[in-house]
Amino acid sequence: MLEQRLRKGMGTNERRERERLAMREQILNAARELFAERGYEAVTMREIGKRIEYSATALYNHFADKEALVRELCRRDFSDFAQRFLSAVVGSKSPVESMCRAGLVYLGFAEQFPQHYRLMFMTPLPEAPPEAGEREDPRMNAYVFLRQLVDALMVGNYLRKDLDDPDLVAQTIWAMVHGAASLELTIDKQMAWLDFKPRRERFADALRTLTRALLREPEAGEAQLARALAGTPDFGAPEAPAKKPRAKPARKKG
Repeated sequence: MLEQRLRKGMGTNERRERERLAMREQILNAARELFAERGYEAVTMREIGKRIEYSATALYNHFADKEALVRELCRRDFSDFAQRFLSAVVGSKSPVESMCRAGLVYLGFAEQFPQHYRLMFMTPLPEAPPEAGEREDPRMNAYVFLRQLVDALMVGNYLRKDLDDPDLVAQTIWAMVHGAASLELTIDKQMAWLDFKPRRERFADALRTLTRALLREPEAGEAQLARALAGTPDFGAPEAPAKKPRAKPARKKG
């Protein structure tokens, strides 16, 4: 009997923990959507709760305030972002190949997770200094990954001789890929006056231009990029056309 009660109690506790985590995930997803749509400052905890049909009081059981919520959201999203880079470069034979793969990851992330990207890089947020270890850990900080990649490019003499400031090179790379990503997310590509090229072409050419601008041997870099693109056929795939709303049937006149 005692063993059965213990098992039942453990099962109940596990179920409650799963429910708590699921609730927390719902809150974070709703907050991300609203922050990306309307901006961090404009959104209240009450609105976040309303989005998932919970009271603001229920949200405070999980997060002390809106700032604690956005800190957790950013910590998780930036950590996931950094992990994608590390996974992508496994097996790379050179820092140039890693750079090409990392570029695909960056632009692919913006393409696949536009709300995440808007919140992380295009929405003003309260300052959140890195927690212990985050500032130096490429598993949690994508800029650390990029900075280390630039160091490897410099040590291997892959970059042009005049490019001798690793932070400036890293931030220039970031600026170029961010420009391509943010343009994708903000410009109406159906505007009649603008012949907007397909996403894969734009993304690939942005990375190609970056390779030509940075490397001592741009042709070799372009060849690496071409191989990386060939290995990711879904990268920059065309967006599915928006479904047209069905016309409502005309009412019969009686």
